[in-house]
Amino acid sequence: QVQLVESGGGSVQAGGSLRLSCEASGRTSTMFAMAWFRQAPGKEREFVASIRWSAGNAYYADSLKDRFTIFRNNVKNTVTLQINSLKPDDTAIYFCAANFGSNWSTWGQGTQVTVSS
Repeated sequence: QVQLVESGGGSVQAGGSLRLSCEASGRTSTMFAMAWFRQAPGKEREFVASIRWSAGNAYYADSLKDRFTIFRNNVKNTVTLQINSLKPDDTAIYFCAANFGSNWSTWGQGTQVTVSS
């Protein structure tokens, strides 16, 4: 069992930056990958970025890869999402998720990001 706790959300003006962090606890050695998703008001949850836990390969949603960076720290069991040049459309709840080889089965509670123009 793995537990995920996100932090780092908040309110920021357009053009600013935020760094979101997700800390994993429990049987982290069984994780295959971790990811960030987001859900804006009235919209479906969407994939943002993922990273292979062992190898560190990162993958991004095409529309976001220029402003978003994901990286992980295997020692501290954290995955971080750096978001630059924030836009009002980035306003959403950002969720951390873990994959153990098949699907994104474990989720954090989410952290709110609000971007004002």
